[in-house]
Amino acid sequence: MKLSDVIPSFGLEGENEILLQVFVVVFATMVVNFIALKILAQLDRQLKKTKNVWDDILVLSAKTPLSLLIWIVGVSWAAELIAEGTETGILTIVGPIRKLSVIVLMAWFIVDCIRRAEQALLSPDQAGQPLDKTTVTVIGKLLRISVIITATLVMLQTLGYSISGVLAFGGIGGIALGFAAKDLLANFFGGLMVYMDRPFKIGEWVRSPDRNIEGTVEYIGWRLTRIRTFDKRPLYVPNATFTSITVENPSRMTHRRIHETIGIRYDDADKMVPIVTEIEAMLRAHPEIDAEQTLMVNFNTYGASSLDFFVYTFTKTIDWVTFQKVKQDVLVKIMDIITKHGAEVAFPTSTLHIADDEVAEPDAEPGKKSAERKPRVKARSPYQ
Repeated sequence: MKLSDVIPSFGLEGENEILLQVFVVVFATMVVNFIALKILAQLDRQLKKTKNVWDDILVLSAKTPLSLLIWIVGVSWAAELIAEGTETGILTIVGPIRKLSVIVLMAWFIVDCIRRAEQALLSPDQAGQPLDKTTVTVIGKLLRISVIITATLVMLQTLGYSISGVLAFGGIGGIALGFAAKDLLANFFGGLMVYMDRPFKIGEWVRSPDRNIEGTVEYIGWRLTRIRTFDKRPLYVPNATFTSITVENPSRMTHRRIHETIGIRYDDADKMVPIVTEIEAMLRAHPEIDAEQTLMVNFNTYGASSLDFFVYTFTKTIDWVTFQKVKQDVLVKIMDIITKHGAEVAFPTSTLHIADDEVAEPDAEPGKKSAERKPRVKARSPYQ
């Protein structure tokens, strides 16, 4: 059934009749588009009252593609009317363009749904408990790539190309591409391993004892990872590097360790036992020290010029700034305990004992000096 059978021409003929039909189609498209958008807006207001975010995502993602779809159908219909009335060759391309446009709009709708779902899963307001950002990001990327590839293959099939031939050509081309871009593929699969194993994620502090790599992870891509060093310089690391090096993730430590060796003078040897006993008691009562972990304060060794004991304990915090404050407090209290017992922390000093230059001998002749004696130096501990 033609549009002229439905809409009276009001006595118009030829080009005027075609213009009337095109006008009616375009006007009807505007009305349908207006009604569709109003319905979606009303539906969106109703769905926002519910706690379910997935229906909101579908409505918001459908607004633009649906509006464009209505206009594409209307404009293509008008183009067909013009082609039929003027007998031009435009009719042969209207159908394929409409089909391709529908495929593109469907892919657009699905990709936008995936993007909004990714944002919802990472938002604490919508997801309640946000998921791991790295995992959500990689799944979103994989889904979007899959949709785009599928839409491309369907479009090729619509245009009359054989998908089997395309896939066969893609297989051969993939082999050639693999040899030509092996480093690129190595980085791609290295990034895939990072996404799967998750040795680190965005925002964590990482470092490698094998390479000069240390900083905070800012971005994890398919080819490289961007790390911000502590002097605020960006460090771009190819993902293939992470398959051959050891990566340490201090952000996932459970505690921070205090391990210090302190020396007191040999003159304070009798005070060693009460000092280490009181220091251990102080640490066990300290609110920032985890007494459930290994905690030791013991006389360790006879040093070259001091009696050394060591302190080995763990803090509850893993925050580096807070840890430094806790460590400072612990060291100051240890110094106060040493001073309290009348002892001193050993520090470098030296004492020299020098004999007299001349010593009078009873049998020496008057006016004759005795044999000179060299000064005798007795070295004592530099910490006494």
